[in-house]
Amino acid sequence: MKVLIISPHFPPQNAADMQRVRTSLPYFKEFGWDAEVVTVDESYSPLPTDHLLLQTVPDYIKVHKVKALNRKWTSKLGLGSLALRSLWFFYAKVNRLLKQTRFDLMYFSTTQFPVCVLGAYWKKRFGIPYVIDMQDPWHSEYYQDKPKEQRPPKYWFSYRLNKMLEPIALKHADGLIAVSANYIYNLKTRYPEIKAIPADTITFGAFAPDLAIALKHEHSFEPLLSKNHINIVYVGRGGYDMHKAIRPVLEVFKQLLLQNEDLYGKLKFYFIGTSYAPAGQGKPTILPLAQELGVQQSVVEVTNRISYFHTLATLQQAHALFIAGSDDPDYTASKIYPYLLSKKPLLAVFNEKSSAVGIIKQSAPKASVYTIPANDAATQAGIGALLSAWVQGSFDPVETTPEFEKYSAKQSTLKQVELFAGVLKSKQEVKSI
Repeated sequence: MKVLIISPHFPPQNAADMQRVRTSLPYFKEFGWDAEVVTVDESYSPLPTDHLLLQTVPDYIKVHKVKALNRKWTSKLGLGSLALRSLWFFYAKVNRLLKQTRFDLMYFSTTQFPVCVLGAYWKKRFGIPYVIDMQDPWHSEYYQDKPKEQRPPKYWFSYRLNKMLEPIALKHADGLIAVSANYIYNLKTRYPEIKAIPADTITFGAFAPDLAIALKHEHSFEPLLSKNHINIVYVGRGGYDMHKAIRPVLEVFKQLLLQNEDLYGKLKFYFIGTSYAPAGQGKPTILPLAQELGVQQSVVEVTNRISYFHTLATLQQAHALFIAGSDDPDYTASKIYPYLLSKKPLLAVFNEKSSAVGIIKQSAPKASVYTIPANDAATQAGIGALLSAWVQGSFDPVETTPEFEKYSAKQSTLKQVELFAGVLKSKQEVKSI
């Protein structure tokens, strides 16, 4: 079987939405699928590159690169989206590929969602089924009732564009993968046309080889943490939707500081890579909360994103780790796997309905997991006790259970190809009727 994967971001681009594809490629062949990838040449993306990512891509994988319109010019029109800039080039390149080579299925795995509309076109022209991997919501009402300052940049345009494009791609899809069961439920409710298509909730997989690469090269990365403090680290995107998870931790920390500033002043919280904006242009979203609470001297926010392996090295250099989840119940935070693989003491706060809560509790019983709202007395006492233990040098490392194996990249890939097979079976059944 042959699958053509559409992933606008791909190594060496350092983007979260290509990680599913990258960590699955070593296993597709083992499960009977030959994969080829179509991506955008990294020179057209503003994202930082991390050439170490290429070490995990098997040499036998064919990678086809397309161009994109120059962001320097399109940004003057307010169009910086890689998906929109590359749409024509994907259209032309994949047309040529599908004329030359027979593929059994197309797989869109990206958050650059506008490219997914091409799936409907290629299905109609070449008769090839396609699967969409919903790593995030595409069209969403989440920000409609939020203040303007809490909305993403260019929200007015993106909201309307997404509302127009999503049905074009989704109504003709033959299969759905999502990191949240709610994503699938919402889409099948919104589009009755796809109610019966194969669908599965598949989180990103934990990929242990990455940790070894990060350790091998850790001395080549710029040190970001203080040598004179006990460093509690979070690496990942920020946002006002995470305040409900971060606020209770900083409020407890503030009370501890008032009790003994000399002791608890040794703790320093790091929030690294919090903005998707180009380097130097990101706006802090966590530091303002720390300033509001008066603990800004103990909080460092670095808006610039760092490379993937720099991230892994930094997690391993930390004394302890903190994962802050969104107040959106569908938020899953695929980043939890590198945190768990790092085996560092862990504090996590998520919406109680997030799948991350159950995954962490099953896979790492020693992790301290709390849910939003995290303002009850028991939760505050638990967070306080944990911070007190850390400041006194008591670090209980996280150990993963055998249950964690089902969240591995290999098992994730197996679930993907099982869904692919289900899509092909459904198409055959329709033909035989």
